[in-house]
Amino acid sequence: MTSGPFAPRPEDVARQAELDAMKRRATGLLVLAGAVLVAASIGEPDYPWLGYVRATAEASVVGGLADWFAVTALFRHPLGIPIPHTAIIGRQKDRIGKIIGHFVQQHFLAREAVATKLRAMRIGERCARWLSRPENGQRIAVQVAAGLSRALEALPEEKVRELLQQGTVDRIRATRVAPMLGKTLALVVAGDRHHELLNQTIKLAAQAVSDNRELIRQRVRAATPWWVPGLIDERIYRRIVAATDQLLQEISSDPAHPLRAKFDQALRDFVDRLQHSPEASARAEALKEEWLSEEAVAELIGWVWDSTRRAVTGYAARPDGSDPGPLARGLSTLGQTLLDNPRQLADVEELVVEGVGEVVEQHRHEVADLIAQTVARWDAEATSRRMELAVGRDLQFVRINGTLVGGLVGLLLYAVPRFFR
Repeated sequence: MTSGPFAPRPEDVARQAELDAMKRRATGLLVLAGAVLVAASIGEPDYPWLGYVRATAEASVVGGLADWFAVTALFRHPLGIPIPHTAIIGRQKDRIGKIIGHFVQQHFLAREAVATKLRAMRIGERCARWLSRPENGQRIAVQVAAGLSRALEALPEEKVRELLQQGTVDRIRATRVAPMLGKTLALVVAGDRHHELLNQTIKLAAQAVSDNRELIRQRVRAATPWWVPGLIDERIYRRIVAATDQLLQEISSDPAHPLRAKFDQALRDFVDRLQHSPEASARAEALKEEWLSEEAVAELIGWVWDSTRRAVTGYAARPDGSDPGPLARGLSTLGQTLLDNPRQLADVEELVVEGVGEVVEQHRHEVADLIAQTVARWDAEATSRRMELAVGRDLQFVRINGTLVGGLVGLLLYAVPRFFR
């Protein structure tokens, strides 16, 4: 029994029946032309006009036989005789496979053809629309979380903790803290964001003074000699609180206050030292090394690992139909955002087109090789049978047309010279 790519399929029975029916029609027409030829040849001496019939039938037989030979020679040896250049598909299947593979590579997998098809499909818009549906975002999120959960469970916990700790410590140790912190603060200073920080600090200080008035009173009373009257202590306390409130209010309301300028200058000097001072860099590195040597670092890394694993496992174990989690909502929001922003959607779509085109461009020769190698592994006889089953019915029309057109040409060739005598 034929197996592999040529295993019998249900539709093969119907195709075989159609092929056999068309063969009978083509052969029947050829036999009919042969019978007419014999009858006309016998009667032509008595009835000269039968010459036209004979010539027509004769040419029909020749045309039908020629096309029968041509069609049959594609798939097998006519009458089983190994005539050269017959059974073409079986003998040349390896070359045919290479030709098909090359044709697919050059015309179907060309970068321009793939890009045109993908743009016509509007693949980016389809993906964004699909992703914007909450149920689809939830499906992807659960699948991703399940995959991550299985991967995390398969990892040896102690080894992962050790690798995470060592990798994190090595990465932090290789990073110079002072310049990085200086660059970050420089960005803050360049945008005058540090004044917002100062304003918030002033508000906190004012709130702290207001909330701790009694504590300030007690501290003033405790700091003055015993012989100072309580009335004097109260006045000192009130003046301290009032002066502090007034100073904080002036700094907050006056953008050109001298203390603001001093704060600005001090911060800029600090940023400059972080970026360019060897002493500041050395102190920062010493503090970093001291911090890395603490047990708290290992505990922090372990806590991050445990929290991440629990979060992923918990997300993957969410029951079906539960409310979408943050990952699912984020995916759906991403899809809707792309739909609402045609420019971003066009950029994503072009990125997809370019990415797929690049992959196809790099690997299309492998597809051609796969086609050629697959065809080369096929059995020659089975390949011929399968090809005949696929296209043989249509090729029988070639035989029918050859018989009819051949007869018409034969009639013309016989009649035209006699017409001009």
